[in-house]
Amino acid sequence: QVQLVESGGGLVQAGGSLRLSCAASGGSFSTDTVGWLRQAPGKERDLVAAISWGGYSTYYADSVKGRFTIARDKHKNTVYLKMNSLKPEDTGVYYCAVDVSGLWNKATRLKEYDYWGQGTQVTVSS
Repeated sequence: QVQLVESGGGLVQAGGSLRLSCAASGGSFSTDTVGWLRQAPGKERDLVAAISWGGYSTYYADSVKGRFTIARDKHKNTVYLKMNSLKPEDTGVYYCAVDVSGLWNKATRLKEYDYWGQGTQVTVSS
C-alpha cells in the first residue's frame, strides 16, 4: 500500500547542509503523520522531526531545533528534511516513516509508525 522512497543523503563536512527527500505513494495521507527518524551507529532509532500531512503540526527533537526544518509538498507527495549547521553527532541512517492513525501523540510521544522507507545514510565529518 504505502511506499516511501528516500534520497538526498551523503557525506558532508561539519557546518554544511543537506536536504533529504521522501517520496510517498499508495496512501491518502490526509490524516497521517510523517516522521524522520535517525539511527546513529550503535544506537536505536530516535525521532528527529515529524509533521502532520496537513502541515498544521510539527515536532523537532531538542538536539535539532533551530537547525532542521521539516516540510511537505502535497502536489509532489514529498516530505523534506532540510538540515543546516550539521554536526558529526547528526551522523546516521535517516528513515522516513508514516503513521496512519492520525493520532499525533502516537507518532511524536510513543514514536510508533506503520510504514518505513529504506533509509538514507548521512555522514558528517569533522
